Amino acid sequence: MRALLLKLVAVLGITAGSAQAFDTNATAAWVYDVNTGTVLLEKNAETPIPPASMSKLMTLNMMFEALESGRLQLDDTLPVSTKAWKMGGSKMFVEPRDNPTVEQLIKGIIVLSGNDACVVVAEGLGGTEEAFARQMTERGRQLGLQHSTFRNSTGWPAPDHRMSAEDLGVLALHLIQQYPQYYPYFALTEFRYMDRVPSNRFNRNPLLRLGIGADGLKTGHTQEAGYGLVGSAVQDGRRVIFVISGLQSETARAEEAERIVNWAFRQFTMETLVPANDTVVEAPVWLGTQSRVGLTTSDGVNVLIPAGARDQVKVEAVYQSPIPAPIMKGDQIGQLVVTMPGTPQAVTPLLAAQDVPEAGFAGRMKGAVIRLGNKAIEATGL
Repeated sequence: MRALLLKLVAVLGITAGSAQAFDTNATAAWVYDVNTGTVLLEKNAETPIPPASMSKLMTLNMMFEALESGRLQLDDTLPVSTKAWKMGGSKMFVEPRDNPTVEQLIKGIIVLSGNDACVVVAEGLGGTEEAFARQMTERGRQLGLQHSTFRNSTGWPAPDHRMSAEDLGVLALHLIQQYPQYYPYFALTEFRYMDRVPSNRFNRNPLLRLGIGADGLKTGHTQEAGYGLVGSAVQDGRRVIFVISGLQSETARAEEAERIVNWAFRQFTMETLVPANDTVVEAPVWLGTQSRVGLTTSDGVNVLIPAGARDQVKVEAVYQSPIPAPIMKGDQIGQLVVTMPGTPQAVTPLLAAQDVPEAGFAGRMKGAVIRLGNKAIEATGL
């Protein structure tokens, strides 16, 4: 049987044009629409860079995993070593006589970016910070962080302590999706430990107080890395995650982060092209008990449409035709390909909507005769 590649092209009256390009001032950036799984912007996104305190997200991930496994409880306490107490940079201001709870340490890392708190956690879970950093690297590989190597728990400058912007974004997505019970900590705007250093209580995330749906995640800054931010925001049920790094000042970081959030939500709108379980096309069947089978999608097709352009979305149902019986409901028959100028193709599996058993002997003979007749017509050009 000669297979024919069929493409059903439908113009849905919804446009796609290229969204207005966003020229970020960050040296590395990654912007991701969670609802549709669409990368909206990449700039040096796979390049390993100094992540500064943004790598504390991996320390927090290790804590959340320990909480999930029962190894830690939120009200457990951890001892403070001299090394933790003497840590420089951003601090929670723990002291050797303290026994901070796990929940206090989570808040101290997220809100205060406490290097001392990170070392307390690293020593509590790994024995030493060095051993904990090795565990972070190994676990990161398992989570798909292919461009990340950890040398400490804090993001303190170290020659090989690196993460890519994409890895930071993937890690943020993991934290949001896997730990909804802990994610609200990232939206805290202030926390003061033991009434120490009253001025040291505010979250450095510049977006949390702007009323634009921001609810996380982590800032970072060193002289080598510049100013960076892993952020996320939700508007009208749509979540965006972004990573920026290499900005020259806190002000530049705040302005760039707000620009990116506004661009991501205003330049793109989410459209449902195909509702879940709707039949997309009826495909011909070869030697089956019925001549056609419906093709559908399990979750429907939602895509981001660049704002201001609503007439060039192309939808193609791609499959081999005719489809040989037997066919089982749910079998992947082909793909639905959505193409828009300036954006990557969106590909969704096309599934059989019902069973189509193989025809009996008489049905197969009839189908063979029809097929041969069609071939003869094709050969003569009639």
